[in-house]
Amino acid sequence: MPKSRGRRTSGGGKQSVRRSPGPLRLSDRVLREARTLHLKDRDVLAVEAWASGCLGEAWLGVGMTEREPEQLLCLEVVSRASTKPSPHGLAAVAALERVGPPANCRVLQETVEILSGSQPLPVWHEAAPHHPVRAWCAADVWDSARVLFIDYDGPVPHTLMAHVGEVGGTLVDKLALLAPRAADVWEESRSEGEVPMPLAEQDADEVLADLAAALRLTDMTWPRQDDKDVVGLRALAWARCRDHLPDWPAFQPPADGEQARVLDAFAQCAPVAEEAGTVRSLAELFLDYAENYLSRGPLCWSPGQVAVFLGDWLPRKAVLDQAHRTLLPDTLKRWVTFALTERGVPEPWIAPVVAAVEAYVPAFRAAFDDEEAWGPAKQISSALAARDVDLTDRDAVDAAVRALNAERLAQQLMSRLRPPGL
Repeated sequence: MPKSRGRRTSGGGKQSVRRSPGPLRLSDRVLREARTLHLKDRDVLAVEAWASGCLGEAWLGVGMTEREPEQLLCLEVVSRASTKPSPHGLAAVAALERVGPPANCRVLQETVEILSGSQPLPVWHEAAPHHPVRAWCAADVWDSARVLFIDYDGPVPHTLMAHVGEVGGTLVDKLALLAPRAADVWEESRSEGEVPMPLAEQDADEVLADLAAALRLTDMTWPRQDDKDVVGLRALAWARCRDHLPDWPAFQPPADGEQARVLDAFAQCAPVAEEAGTVRSLAELFLDYAENYLSRGPLCWSPGQVAVFLGDWLPRKAVLDQAHRTLLPDTLKRWVTFALTERGVPEPWIAPVVAAVEAYVPAFRAAFDDEEAWGPAKQISSALAARDVDLTDRDAVDAAVRALNAERLAQQLMSRLRPPGL
C-alpha cells in the first residue's frame, strides 16, 4: 500500500493542507459587492456610478487588442447570477443594465425578466432614466481645454461634468458627478490670474455630441486613460451620450488661397529680406503641423501645444539645416503671436505662449541631434540630405531610397555571414 502524503499532527492523525484562495475574479467581486444594491437606501445614481466603476475596471485591465472587456464582464455576471439565483445577483444584473454596453442590453434585460420571477427586484429598478435639461461649455482662450456641464433631472438631479484637453490630441481628462446647476458657481470657483475660461450655455444635444466624440478618441488612446474618475464614470458617461455620437468628421481642406493668405500676412513680419525665404519655409512647416495636429484649428496654439511641437514632434519628424535652426526660436515666437492675434486672443494671454517657446527651445536642441529619437521618415530624409539628394525631385528621391535600402540589406546579410568573434 502506498504511504499517505498527508501531513501528520502530533496526535498521529493527518492534517489537511489548506491552500490560500487566489484573487477573486472581477465578476465574483461584482456579485459580492452587489449584496447592498437591493437595499432601500441606495439611490439609482449611486447604483449607476457603482456599475460604471465595475465596467471601467474591466475596460482598463485588459490589453490593447481586447475589444470587448465590458461585454465579457456582463456575460460572466449573467452566467453566475443565473446559475445561483439570488437578490444580489439580480441587483448586479439590473445595475449593469442601466449603463452597460449596447451589445449586452438585450441579454441583461432578459436575465432581469427571468430572475425577477423568483426574486424581488431592487426598489431603484423602476426609476426613470435621467434626462438632460441644460448644458454649458467653458473653453480657455487658446481653445486647448474645455469643461462641459450637463444638468440632469429625474430620480436624482445632478450635473455631469467633463474636462476635455486638446494638447497632444483630444482626451477626456476628468469626469465627475456634481450637485445640480454646478455651472452656476463656475466663475466663482476660478482664481484670479487663471487662464480665462468663459462659460457659455449651449444646446444639450451639442454638448453631449462633443462629449461622445471626445470619449471615442479617448478610448482609442494607448496607454489607456487611467485617471480613476474617468475610469469610474466612463461607462455612465457613454450611456448618457452614446445616442449623440456624431459621424467621423470629413476632412476639410483649407479654403482656396487661405494658406497663401496666412503665409503672406505672416511674411510681412520677416526681419530682413535675405531671411525671408527661410522664414517663409519655417512658417510653412508651422502651418502644416498645425493643420494636421492642432485639433481645434491651425491657429490654436497654446503653451502645451508649443511644448509638444518643440519637445516631441519637431525633433522626431523634421530635418532642418543650420539656417532654419538658427531662425527657428524667433520665427516661432512671431508665428504664435501672429496666429493668436488673428484669432483675437487678448495680448496678456499671448505672452505665456511666447514664453513657452523660450522655455522649450533647450529641450528641442537637446533632442534634435539625438538620432535614436528620430522617426523613420527623418532617418531616411537625413540620410538622403547627407548624399546631397534634392528632396523636391521625386525621381531622385525614389532612386536614392532604393540604393539606401539595398545598402542596408547588404550590410545585414554581411553581418549574418561574418564568422563569430570577428
